[in-house]
Amino acid sequence: MKLAQIYQCFCEPTRLRILHLLTQTPLCVCHFQDVLREPQVKISKHLAYLRSRDLVEAKRSGNWIIYSLPAKPSPELKMNLKCLRDCAQSDPAFRKDLQ
Repeated sequence: MKLAQIYQCFCEPTRLRILHLLTQTPLCVCHFQDVLREPQVKISKHLAYLRSRDLVEAKRSGNWIIYSLPAKPSPELKMNLKCLRDCAQSDPAFRKDLQ
């Protein structure tokens, strides 16, 4: 995975928040809606963007689609997700998302 591709995904606040949440656990769109207080269309658009760039994976579970981080993330993605987790600890919005 190219570093520029990762940073293109990281440069949008909603996508950053989605990725940060996924560092904790896999989630469906409805969970993102509840936490981020954003409409389903916006969340789905961002998830599609992340999925097309291999930053998230999707698995169907009955009527739901569960999103998660890649099972085998590239070293670049792994390092950047660690940085995101570390940096997000000092940001009130990211801390609130985890509650």
